[in-house]
Order: sequence, then structure tokens, then C-alpha cells
Amino acid sequence: MARTEDAERLEVDGRRFELTHPDKVLYPADGCTKRDVADYLCSVAAAMVPHMRGKPLTLRRFPDGVQAGGFFQKEASGHFPDWVRVASVPQRGEPGSVHHVVCDDAATLVYLATQATLEFHIGLSKVEDLDKPVLVVLDLDPPPDCELGELRKAVREICRRFDATGLSPYVQATGGKGFHVVAPLTGEQGFDEVRAASRELADNAVRDHPDRFTTEHRKDRRGDRIFLDTNRNAYGQTMICPYSPRARDGAPAATPLDSGELSKATPQGHGLANMTRRLARKTDPWATMHRSAAHRVTE
Repeated sequence: MARTEDAERLEVDGRRFELTHPDKVLYPADGCTKRDVADYLCSVAAAMVPHMRGKPLTLRRFPDGVQAGGFFQKEASGHFPDWVRVASVPQRGEPGSVHHVVCDDAATLVYLATQATLEFHIGLSKVEDLDKPVLVVLDLDPPPDCELGELRKAVREICRRFDATGLSPYVQATGGKGFHVVAPLTGEQGFDEVRAASRELADNAVRDHPDRFTTEHRKDRRGDRIFLDTNRNAYGQTMICPYSPRARDGAPAATPLDSGELSKATPQGHGLANMTRRLARKTDPWATMHRSAAHRVTE
């Protein structure tokens, strides 16, 4: 890595590019700089990239830091290097296509950090078959005053329901407010079928526990119940990628958990400050999830 006054020349897997303004602070409350984000993504790339590979990517960029606000980007910028893979994704119900970045390697991941990308949101299908999801996800979004013990209990209940339908549940601390329960799929069903089945699963949970769960979209109608969000299971929708930073004070990151960690886990328990240490002592809990992919989502 070569440094100049306002730029550093990086080389990742044989790809060379510049990190401009490396000392620019992107997380003011934590003092984390653009260089810190690039270093973090380089350190987690071996675990993170397999979860991104082949999937259309939506970027959330913060050129002036998290407190200044950022923007979502789907269309790849024209100045991106030609070695950054881009895939054309037709728009359902609208003319034309969007040209999404597809992050298949560490060089692309770190390059995107040089563009002040903090959040990496992945599609649930692969570009080779955009209509067939390879993941189903249920997002547990707690109310502001939800006790952590109650939220963990809810995650266990949803995992139990995944198990009962033949799905293999995997839990992710989102780095935001809640947790995701995710299951791998073989990509044989379309989005409409998967979304309908996931909605039925959520509706049944609400039926059995009306005081704990809700599928009500309007926040003012949820009360103190945990929102079971199935809306990500649709064409063109995304989920936060495992190990992606989140644009929040504390510089947390989305964190896959193993089955024994939930009792102590918090939604923002890991991030730029401690994820490298975590991965040094344990392998990615989702590394082999594809081996338990289900053929169908049923309820």
C-alpha cells in the first residue's frame, strides 16, 4: 500500500485502485475513517464475499459520513473499473433494466469501500435466475421498548416454525434494531410462491400469539408487538449482507450467529471494532448453509 497526502494506492488480489481521502471520518461518533472501513472490509472479505457472490447488489453510500445522510444506489456508476462485474436486471412492471454491481471478489468489495459504501444489500436470487430466490428471510422488527429477552424468545419461536416447515433456520443480528431468520433454498420456487408461504408462516405466528407478533405495516397500528416483515421475499428486494457495516453510531455490522449464541446476542453486538477478532476465533456460522437448502417453502 503506497500513500500520498490525500490518497493511498491499494492492491487487492492483483487489482490496483486508489483510496482517496483515507482519513475522512465516516463515523464521527466513533472516529472511524474511510481507511478503517476499507481495512475492515478487507479483513472480512473471505467470510463476506461468498454471501454476495452472484447476487445483485444495492449500495448505500455516505460520502460525507453517517451523520450527513447517504443514498441508495442500484445503477452502477460509469466510472467504476471495467473489472467490476455488472449485471442487467429487468425491472418488473417497468420498462428497462438496472445495471447492478455483482460483488464476486475481495477487490470489488474493497473498491466499493473507496466509494464510501457502508451498507451492502444483497438480492435474494442470483443473476442467472432472478425469479427464483435462493434465500427466504423473515425480519423481526421490535418496537422501541421491546425487552431483549422477549426479542430473543420471538426469534426462537420463528426458528421453530421454520423447522416445522422443513426449512433450516439461520439467525443474523442485523446491526440495526432486530434479527433476521433466514433459510437457504435450492432456487426451484418463484418469488410469488416463496413470499406467499412466508406470509402464511408469519400470519400463523400472529394467529397463535396475537399479543406478541404483528404483520401490520403501519407502525401506529403495531402497538408493542414485534413486526414480522416478509416483504423482502419479492423480486427486486434485498436484505443486509452478512458482515456488512451499518450506518449507525457504534459502527455495528450484520452478524451471522450460531445456534448457541442467541441467548447472549444483541442486534448490534459486533462491528468494525471487534468483528475481526470474532472471525479469528470462529468460522462463519453460515459458511455451509447451502448444504441444507430446502426445495420448497410450505406452511
